[in-house]
Amino acid sequence: MTKRHGYALLAAVLAVVVVVSAAIYLGASGADDAKDQLGTGPRAPRNSAAPASAGTWVATWSASPAGAEPGTAARGMAGRSVRNVVHTSVGGDSARVTLSNLYGRTPLSITRASVAVAAAPNSPTAAAGTLRRLTFGGDTGVVIPPGAQIVSDPARLRVPGDADLLVTTFSPTPSGPVTYHPHARQLSYVARGDRTEDPSGATYHEQSPYWRYVTAVDVLSSEADGTVVVFGDSITDGITSSMGANRRWPDVLADRLRGAPGGAPRYSVVNQGISGNRVLSDGRPGTPAGNPSGLSRFDRDVLGRSGVKAVVIALGINDILRNRETDADRVVAGLRELTRQAHARGLRVIGATLMPFGGHRGYGPAQEAVRQEVNARIRSGGVFDEVTDFDKALRDPYDPRRLLARYDSGDHLHPSDAGFRRMAETFDLTALKGAGSAEL
Repeated sequence: MTKRHGYALLAAVLAVVVVVSAAIYLGASGADDAKDQLGTGPRAPRNSAAPASAGTWVATWSASPAGAEPGTAARGMAGRSVRNVVHTSVGGDSARVTLSNLYGRTPLSITRASVAVAAAPNSPTAAAGTLRRLTFGGDTGVVIPPGAQIVSDPARLRVPGDADLLVTTFSPTPSGPVTYHPHARQLSYVARGDRTEDPSGATYHEQSPYWRYVTAVDVLSSEADGTVVVFGDSITDGITSSMGANRRWPDVLADRLRGAPGGAPRYSVVNQGISGNRVLSDGRPGTPAGNPSGLSRFDRDVLGRSGVKAVVIALGINDILRNRETDADRVVAGLRELTRQAHARGLRVIGATLMPFGGHRGYGPAQEAVRQEVNARIRSGGVFDEVTDFDKALRDPYDPRRLLARYDSGDHLHPSDAGFRRMAETFDLTALKGAGSAEL
């Protein structure tokens, strides 16, 4: 064969490849376009790779894994479908889900998983045409080793902001302790058998106050340029907020950012609060520790979130109240270390003063003195880039050691729905703008 004939043959082969590839691409693209219309969809749900489109990956929802669910050490959730209901901060055109086996002692086998937009708030039923099968490296199933997590492939789905999503997993075999977030303030659902791809919620007879396995949902968004992570304890977790109403203070902050004028940053908001959390020490012994300290979980729960640009730190009460910490310097040093870690990543840090808890069990003059000293140090600068003064906003002006009655849930520590709203309304949205200081 002459060199000229060889070149001609190679050109012909390449031409055929190009034509066939174009046909495959157009066919797949057309199918995906039809599937991704909200309210329509394929007869059988399947995953679609995320489109190569403009947008930023941001976290629209997250919850910190806080421990191993009691009573699940033997069988986990074997043979049952867990339909977690989670609430989005911002919308996007694709979604990916993080599943965790952090507190498991054996590999967690997830043979099916799906994501969908809920048909109504707090409902286990998917909106028509929105159910998408999740894949992991192209496979419909995944095995997550003990202590590990995995992020799904992106699924093409139009995710609305300020809406409920359904993240469903099925595990056929016993997997040991379930990694969970106990104080969800949101009902999720459980069904027997593999019901991950059932749009209807009719088989989901069991209700659950926990989030199981799922720890984050990211979206490819054109609505947001980044994520702000709210890092705190039970006050941030919102354990006294109304069930299923999304009235935790980070929820209200997300509402404000969505409706803010052009001067505010376009950020999603995610809640990384754990009830009982402390800056300096773990809540429960173990490997890994249950309710890990703020210092030990900061990398995972803040620096590891998608698109993070700023962090709000509201921690320290439990160091004083539960650990009976009498040295304000130790608490402040811990808060400064969190700021240092954030600054190493160029993140903006807004810190909150510690709100009053006079009248709560365990309260005493020694604890009040430490709280006042920590707050004085926070307000004086040198701990955070900016300060939001929740203490001033919610305290009783006639007895500043206590919460104002209308902001008190009744336990004299945790705010009411009105108190959570007041916290978010007090927050200066412009404080989120810019990078962290080089040095404080």
